[in-house]
Amino acid sequence: MVRAAATDEIFHALANPTRRRVLERLGDGPATVSELAAPFGMRLPSFVQHLAVLERSRLVRSRKRGRVRTYELVPERLQVAEDWIAARRREWEAKLDRFDAFVTRVSPS
Repeated sequence: MVRAAATDEIFHALANPTRRRVLERLGDGPATVSELAAPFGMRLPSFVQHLAVLERSRLVRSRKRGRVRTYELVPERLQVAEDWIAARRREWEAKLDRFDAFVTRVSPS
């Protein structure tokens, strides 16, 4: 159940293009809220909500020095999504292999 909740949180975070772009930017290194928000034409409170979703999903972490909050990517956390996708791929490949074997058995040569 805990693993399912973590997977849900991560896919929720990844479902939004703004948040995906933030993650892509953080792939280049840590950045302040202002640096992250600059390319987006939205008000800061709205943008900070996106950062909160990313932080709740633990895809990013932040630290505050004085009045400046800096965010960084937690790339290991993407493993949860990768594992889920890999499991689905294995399931579908197995199903397709069984279907192929069935078709090969019943179709005339």
